[in-house]
Amino acid sequence: MLKINVLALVLEAALWAVSFSSCTSAISEQADSRNHQEAFELSVMSYNIHHANPPSSPKVIDLEAIARVIEEQQPHLVALQEVDVLTARSGKVDQAKALAERLDMNYYFAKAISFEGGEYGVAILSRFPISETQTYSLPMQPDSGGEPRVFASAKVELPGSIFIRFANTHLDALSTDENRLLQIEKIAEISSKDELPMIIAGDFNAPPGSAVINVLDQSFSRSCNPCAPTIPVIEPERAIDFIAYRPSEAFTVKSHQVLPETYASDHLPVVSVFRMP
Repeated sequence: MLKINVLALVLEAALWAVSFSSCTSAISEQADSRNHQEAFELSVMSYNIHHANPPSSPKVIDLEAIARVIEEQQPHLVALQEVDVLTARSGKVDQAKALAERLDMNYYFAKAISFEGGEYGVAILSRFPISETQTYSLPMQPDSGGEPRVFASAKVELPGSIFIRFANTHLDALSTDENRLLQIEKIAEISSKDELPMIIAGDFNAPPGSAVINVLDQSFSRSCNPCAPTIPVIEPERAIDFIAYRPSEAFTVKSHQVLPETYASDHLPVVSVFRMP
């Protein structure tokens, strides 16, 4: 009887060891999966597309050229400025929708102004699901002669059920910082109330060291510092297109580059790759 009990105990121990080994393996696989998600790299592009009008061809609309620039980089998120939707000058094409369909991405268009029978503004493209899309009107000094501008945002669901806010803007192009300061201060106010990690991209029409970018830097961390110039496309002199993020611990900048694409638009596209976290 004692021998049988000992044998039973040995068998039970062996079965427990096999079960423990399987459980340990499953836990290890889950940990590997989590580690894979934690190491996720997010590619973000900011591009002022000049309504797809190449500066070397004043009367041409070449949306395919813009699509190819984006396609070559395969970004996960794209902030587009100077986007036409159903305007006469762009052939009554919904540029935001057309680019999204061409690139197989989700999109959100935010109207800044009515123009030539259609709309003109900024757009967000995303390879991931988006929700809670919103357009905020940005302030201007009365009678300043500025053009109405907007701040667009979307909640983005990344792999692993991770959520961030992605935002896009195009600040006023007046020669003084008066309107731009009002606008960036409004963006900082809106962003400060958001609990999600946020990436903002856009054409800020102001260089590093200006009062406008100083306000941006107080609320966000730029993906470049110093930043290579983005305009004009031939012999660029000024950096005015940026990608920035908050809080600083939510993202690590792996790379930042200004693409030497001189045909499709009057701005050079900017691409940043973030590691999360």
